[in-house]
Amino acid sequence: MQIESTLVNELQIGNRLNAAIEHNRRGEFGLLLAMLSVDARDMAQFQFDNDVEITQKLRNKFSVPQPQLLVDDISVHPDTTDNATVFQQHGAKQFHLQQALTPEALVIRGSQPDSMIEVLNNCDYLTKNKAINAYQQHTPLEDMNFLDQLSTQRKISETISHQFA
Repeated sequence: MQIESTLVNELQIGNRLNAAIEHNRRGEFGLLLAMLSVDARDMAQFQFDNDVEITQKLRNKFSVPQPQLLVDDISVHPDTTDNATVFQQHGAKQFHLQQALTPEALVIRGSQPDSMIEVLNNCDYLTKNKAINAYQQHTPLEDMNFLDQLSTQRKISETISHQFA
């Protein structure tokens, strides 16, 4: 029997220990036990995933799915789950099944917090756009044709020249 790496705990052996007992191979059983670490901290039940946080460890151990989002931000997750069409097409039972399989957030909103959304809903359209930086200054010169812009500039220059003359 040849082992590629040093054994630390019984998880690395797999079923070899059980097979040695079952087939009455005392030499292999003794060799496997002798190669295990004598330090109790190296036993499998004391090996933890240090790179995974405790809540994720518990989720993995008990096979618990990720928690349902209560508030989803459509600016961060543009592909939010919407089970409304399932309810409209197939009824309540199919909706409950779909909700259990792929739950949707209870509240879907943009990047603004709740208090700001309430304030912006009470504002007029222009103020709302200024607050979310969607307002673009509109100048009438952009809508003018090139010849109209030239004639306007000539009139402005004439007015300025008459003022300083």
